[in-house]
Amino acid sequence: MAYTALEKMRKDNLAAYGKDVGPAQPALFGGGLERTDLKSAALRFLHERCEELKFDADVEKKEIETGKLQGTSLKPNQIPYNMQMDINRLCLEKSLERFIVSGVAEDAYDVYYCYLEIFFGHYGKSKKMVELLSEFESNGSSLLMKHRDHYSHSVYVFALGLAIYETNSTYRRKFAEFYGMNPEDGKQQEKEAANLFLEFWGLTSLFHDIGYPFELPFEQVMSYFEVAKQERGKGSLFIAYHDTDVLTKLGDAAKKQFLELYGKDFGSITEILAYDIAGKLGKKYEITEEGMLDVLSRKPTQPNDFGYFMDHAFFSSCRLYHEMEESIGISKITRMHVDALSAIMLHNSLFKFSISFYKAKDKSKRKSPLSMEDHPLAYMLMLCDELQCWDRTAYGRNSRTELHPMAVDFDFGGNAIHACYYYDSAEQEKINEFRKAYKAWETGGEQGDAPRLKAYSDMAEKEQRFTSDIEKIVDTTDIPLHIVPDTKRNDRKNKHIFLSSSNFLHLYDFAVALHGRSKPDTPLQELERQFEALSLEYQLSTLNRAKNFSRYLDAIDCFYTDKPVDYEMVTEFTPEQAAIFAPLEHERWIRDHQMMGWVYGRDYETLPLPDDVNRNTPEEKALRQTRREQMRCHKLAMDGTVTTEDIRDHYFALSEEDQDKDWKPFNSMLKLLKKFDGLRIYRLD
Repeated sequence: MAYTALEKMRKDNLAAYGKDVGPAQPALFGGGLERTDLKSAALRFLHERCEELKFDADVEKKEIETGKLQGTSLKPNQIPYNMQMDINRLCLEKSLERFIVSGVAEDAYDVYYCYLEIFFGHYGKSKKMVELLSEFESNGSSLLMKHRDHYSHSVYVFALGLAIYETNSTYRRKFAEFYGMNPEDGKQQEKEAANLFLEFWGLTSLFHDIGYPFELPFEQVMSYFEVAKQERGKGSLFIAYHDTDVLTKLGDAAKKQFLELYGKDFGSITEILAYDIAGKLGKKYEITEEGMLDVLSRKPTQPNDFGYFMDHAFFSSCRLYHEMEESIGISKITRMHVDALSAIMLHNSLFKFSISFYKAKDKSKRKSPLSMEDHPLAYMLMLCDELQCWDRTAYGRNSRTELHPMAVDFDFGGNAIHACYYYDSAEQEKINEFRKAYKAWETGGEQGDAPRLKAYSDMAEKEQRFTSDIEKIVDTTDIPLHIVPDTKRNDRKNKHIFLSSSNFLHLYDFAVALHGRSKPDTPLQELERQFEALSLEYQLSTLNRAKNFSRYLDAIDCFYTDKPVDYEMVTEFTPEQAAIFAPLEHERWIRDHQMMGWVYGRDYETLPLPDDVNRNTPEEKALRQTRREQMRCHKLAMDGTVTTEDIRDHYFALSEEDQDKDWKPFNSMLKLLKKFDGLRIYRLD
């Protein structure tokens, strides 16, 4: 069974009540183990390979000895601790499934949220690290000549890595060997290797671009002059960063921790990364620790030494180190955390232009591509970062007019990668013009540079620039690439883009406000504490309710914004408006519960009470609620395949009290929103 703690709870319930009352085992997406597309492979990895993720045998033993459960569901101590860990993994699996379907940043947010809750233990501490990347990109990137989304991009990169690990036996073996494991020794070793990969690949992939807010100001200055067609280079006006000790310097506790890990004194995180990179790649690429430290030291301070480019990877590594220091604590940082940081440091330009020189005009200076066994995390990041070029919002002025792939079909079967990248058929005229020009270039003797229509030409031209560039960066011997372009009609329906937008600066506050709606005078810090006491499942449910708020407002011709606009402000929803959006909220609740494996049932209400619990008492209510969480059935849930109309009928058949649950919270929330950065709701008419 993939979710072993849920299965154990089911068996315990069967023994206690004499019949099968759940919980149900969550279904695997696609229903089988053979499909090798991106979605199936990535979700199968989470579902099948990551059993017992974050389980704690000591906590389980204590639960058995004391009879007191330590897992949180709606409330603390309602379910076994390991069952909570299983549900957390299911949250990550279902959040990733939702994102792969939609590709929207709001669903990418859920994946970040799950990862931070599972592995950092507290989203709230790290939310600015995640949210500011989205804020910078959406507001500042339009000033650049070339820039595309890195927020959703990072979650796609994460999914790609999971799919490749799931389907490529050579990578699984080399990853395990690199970290001293052999999955062939048994299922336990296989699980441990997969869980290790999930944790540190997630750290590497999801946060590899968080340093972009440092690169964007540099590029904005460059773009100011590039508008006039001035090439960057000597004579360019550029900005550089100084006093970088604030990002790189280690405190006394950190120095002590790294001395214990490496047996060597370090004064900065860049010294550690130089040591780590040289240790892994030094012999093969003829680099020294001192030489690498010199390069890293000049990255932020002398961009003119690097083609007048600022490397966001430097800032991503340093920023992530400090986030780990503050969130998980110095004492829990290991060599594998450093591996994630060095992989991030290498991924953008460091390996390509300061180590392997993969585009050097003098081909004798070019060095071999990175192999899996050299640095498995860096290898996977560089491969997936290059492959993930589809469905990325274009912000830069030139980027918005270029032709980029909008979708892709992957097949990871046979230890290879087959990918068909799709371009919008509405751009067929551009493609035809390119093909015509390219054919003329070929028949004319291929004089001068070949015509370009990036990125389409990189895949369509005979040089196969897209594939060949990847092959110069990473060794694809054990994972050959087969790339082709195609066209199809762009369908934006699944994006669900509405007028309301907050760039995630208010999403967490929305959820906190919704949860604390009954106490509008409660200080924000206390509301956050109460929200964070919920399990990840219930936090996500509230976040999804908050995310869908824009959809509900759209249905009643309203929107929210933090900008002052000349529209009528809404201070309360009318019953007529509620009648429109309440069934939509009920549909969200039904589908969220179905996705998380809840089923219809009333056993928690009808099974006999223990002798020491009296009817119609708070003790009975608490016991019934605990049983509901342990059985994962609900009297308001629906089973099977249901349509929107089915759910609407179900809503109107509910009691008035139950109907109120789907809209009254939003009225209460209006009062709380005044606390959050001037966010207001307006009526379009």
